[in-house]
Amino acid sequence: MTRTLATISALAALAAGLLLAASEPPAADPLRNPKEVHLRNVRQLTSGGENAEAYWSPDGKKLIFQSKRDGRACDQIYVMDADGANPRMVSTGGGKTTCSYFFPRGKRILYASTHLTSPDCPPPPDYSKGYVWNLYPGYEIFTAALDGSDVRRITDNPGYDAEATFAPDGSRIIFTSLREGDLDLYTMKPDGSDVRRVTHELGYDGGAFYSRNGKRIVWRASRPKTDEEKAAYQELLRESRIQPMELELFVANADGTGARQVTNNGAANFGPYFFPDGKRIIYASNVGDPHGRNFDLYVVKDDGTGLEQITFDPSFDGFPMFSPDGKKLVFASNRNGKVKGETNIFVADWVK
Repeated sequence: MTRTLATISALAALAAGLLLAASEPPAADPLRNPKEVHLRNVRQLTSGGENAEAYWSPDGKKLIFQSKRDGRACDQIYVMDADGANPRMVSTGGGKTTCSYFFPRGKRILYASTHLTSPDCPPPPDYSKGYVWNLYPGYEIFTAALDGSDVRRITDNPGYDAEATFAPDGSRIIFTSLREGDLDLYTMKPDGSDVRRVTHELGYDGGAFYSRNGKRIVWRASRPKTDEEKAAYQELLRESRIQPMELELFVANADGTGARQVTNNGAANFGPYFFPDGKRIIYASNVGDPHGRNFDLYVVKDDGTGLEQITFDPSFDGFPMFSPDGKKLVFASNRNGKVKGETNIFVADWVK
């Protein structure tokens, strides 16, 4: 009886200790704003330069990302360990690259590059008419081995081809192309064959990702409505440019059917990614800044309800992606930058 009471007493003490620990504030987390209650143990994986669009390997052990570093004038593609160690360039080193991704089995990589047009960087955007994105016609989509060797071109189109990601089962790649006169989403097989158009409305459609079960897609889109807006959009398009000031999020079935708008705030919403449960979306938006300069991460249900702000840094947070096990979130941010405009890759434990 005495032993039983002692055991109960010990368990009670342990439980009390656990409750006390749970109620105590978390240890110092200097890279996290106290309002960022869904993030813990924020770690900075890169330091210096411009680093963005980091995406997990299927086993969660590596990240692929684009970076302007090592004295290069424009972005190249790099792979590093999930803790930021061993970064190494895996693109050709020529031209400008963007939008990299791992094959679902993790044995090859996918990215867009202008290196076949020229080994030099293409000209930077002309901001004399406002903030614009250049749609370099030289962008084509390539695959390569993990070390960057065995480069294979899988698109061959005189217009823009980029922003490619994989279906989880490896059966299809979804990407953005200007091949039919407008910026639309297309899908293709991993070798570039069987190209199918997914979106058909006037406006930019891009940055698409599949849900974990591969049945749905989420993406950003502009939808010019008035004759003046349509004319301005098409004029920029003829110059291979767009002005990404108003981008709303959409979801649809993987083939583009059943499309519906998720956000409707007139802001620049981009980088959407499904939660592992497929019912919510995490994304970046400048909706909270009247000047449109500060981007934070937000979460919303796929029906547009349940909006919640996730990050509160006064600069830029974007390009979020959950790890394969759903326990970590990788994102790009200006936080803790040593110079203005420095963007680095961060990873955090996700707290439900």
